Amino acid sequence: MSKLILPITTLLLGGARSGKSAFAEDLAVKSDLDRLYLATGRAYDQEMTDRIEKHQKGRGAGWTTLEAPLDIVTPLVENAASDRVILVDCLTLWITNLMMAENNIEEEMQKLLASLTTLKGPVLFVSNEVGQGIVPDNAMARAFRDHAGRLHQLIAAQADSVYFLTAGIPQKLK
Repeated sequence: MSKLILPITTLLLGGARSGKSAFAEDLAVKSDLDRLYLATGRAYDQEMTDRIEKHQKGRGAGWTTLEAPLDIVTPLVENAASDRVILVDCLTLWITNLMMAENNIEEEMQKLLASLTTLKGPVLFVSNEVGQGIVPDNAMARAFRDHAGRLHQLIAAQADSVYFLTAGIPQKLK
């Protein structure tokens, strides 16, 4: 099998259970680079603990995992290298964590965007597309949808490659 050459920045979007994480993991494995999984999820309850454990077991060996629920920029910049691929999973959980911590989301997004031009190795950003459904019925959910939509647009504008996944099928948008 030939080694897959990854661009520096790839954004992978899709709905829940669309196959985006599995596709991103497959890209990382096919790159034959050292693999770092930057996890943004937090286990607030047993169900989330079980999900995280299932994800970790599903990835198998060959991955180093760093938990980064709030600050993803520092580990990205410190660990990006030409011989390593970083998979950030996922941006929407990161936004949720920032909202729950009452952090300045616009400021954090701008720090992330500024860091993209400094990365020295490929990064795969996984995120849930949440803007294709109905308008949420409460202010917090609408703010979340708006933050995610803005972040996706800003990263997509800078990204070398963008995919949208539906039913496990990737569609290359850029």
